[in-house]
Amino acid sequence: MDLTGGSIQKIYGINGNEYVTINAMSYSVRELLLPDGRSPFAEWFVTLDPMTAAKVRVAVARMEQGNLSNVEWFRGIGEYKVDWGPGYRIYLAGDGLRVIILLGGGSKKKQQKDIDEAVALWDDYRRRKAQTRKGEQSNGTDP
Repeated sequence: MDLTGGSIQKIYGINGNEYVTINAMSYSVRELLLPDGRSPFAEWFVTLDPMTAAKVRVAVARMEQGNLSNVEWFRGIGEYKVDWGPGYRIYLAGDGLRVIILLGGGSKKKQQKDIDEAVALWDDYRRRKAQTRKGEQSNGTDP
């Protein structure tokens, strides 16, 4: 999934100089909530030591600002690589053009298990969202 975006505006000054304004894309970053109200991301986050938690919080802030340069996209999800400790990872997905959903986290050590879990969580989220929309449409309400 490609979540890159933003806009570029060229302005020409009176003296003939060209000025460029780049408006970066920003995102609303949210945690996935399961039907029972739990957040897999929050459950992982609270297990981190303070320094690692700070590094992860900075990574989330960078995502909010539109910096997805550390994200690799595959199987419908993204993996944000945090360059700290044993290779921490944040698993995420894009829901539309402006929303990032945090699915969970992990380390390089359990990477494949964490990826499989994040993909399953994302597939479940999309299925639940589709069912909710179908229910709203059959009831005459618009999502």
